[in-house]
Amino acid sequence: MSAHQSKFPVRWLAAGGAAVLAGFIGVALLLQTGGSACAAPPSTTSKTGKATFYDLASTSGNCSFEVPADDLYVALGPSQYSEGASCGAYLDVSGPKGKVRVKVFDSCPECAAGHLDLSRTAFKKIGAEVDGIIPIKYKLVTNPSVPAPISVRIKEGASQYWFAARIDNHANLLSSVKVAGPGRSFTSAHRTDFNYWLIDSGAGPGPYKIKITDVYGHTVTVSGIDMKPGTVQKTSARITSGSTVPTTTKPAAKATTAVPAPAKKKAVATTSAAPSPAPASPATSAAPLLESATTASPAPGEQPAVDLAAAEPAAPTC
Repeated sequence: MSAHQSKFPVRWLAAGGAAVLAGFIGVALLLQTGGSACAAPPSTTSKTGKATFYDLASTSGNCSFEVPADDLYVALGPSQYSEGASCGAYLDVSGPKGKVRVKVFDSCPECAAGHLDLSRTAFKKIGAEVDGIIPIKYKLVTNPSVPAPISVRIKEGASQYWFAARIDNHANLLSSVKVAGPGRSFTSAHRTDFNYWLIDSGAGPGPYKIKITDVYGHTVTVSGIDMKPGTVQKTSARITSGSTVPTTTKPAAKATTAVPAPAKKKAVATTSAAPSPAPASPATSAAPLLESATTASPAPGEQPAVDLAAAEPAAPTC
């Protein structure tokens, strides 16, 4: 167990976090200052390890996400958390009592590679709470189903002169985020270990277009993102190849009061199979623009297992 009321210290949520080396979680991300990355395909080796559980000390983990509605999440040690590169991915974890799917939500500074610190709810689905520590097998899920389309949250303190946004419900690991303000070309953002994408010189006053790319080459652009710090802005965009991404879109009508955004249209899948993304808080609605979605998809019907502490990354595909 870890965090409050447990054997390990409470987590922290801060830009500083723990200083860690960039590790690997299924893909080798070559993190660069511009925010772009080269990615090796995920390993197909299932890993064994151990799981503990913890109770969250605050309202969010180090990935800066809201707690998932199903309360199923995991904290990873420094090498697997990989300075935030793992945030938002999903893992299938099998234990003595069964299997559970969890979202990478937090960091566990004291956890070695292969030690997964689960939410109490997740742990109880695969093991007896009284045991405290259980043996597990785990793997990264490719193109997981997520409960809602992509959302964007502009960080408190952001402005036209300093851009910071968190992307949620992207399903797969992300390799890059680029932002274009009015009359500007796309600028690469760099990722922080607390899972916000920053442009230190800003991106103008907004509204913004944000181009999001995952490690399999799926790319989608969401538009109409406003400079509204602290507000989760929902979109109708899904990034994975089998998700319902519109082939043509028009901006969703803007609410004139605090009324929720209009219902989103279901769209057509444009490439091979992959499910959907997770909800966020109240927000404005932003329209997606479909980009090319070339992907090295896994074999149909089976999610590839992944080595969450890959020691030998494959040759990068940039």
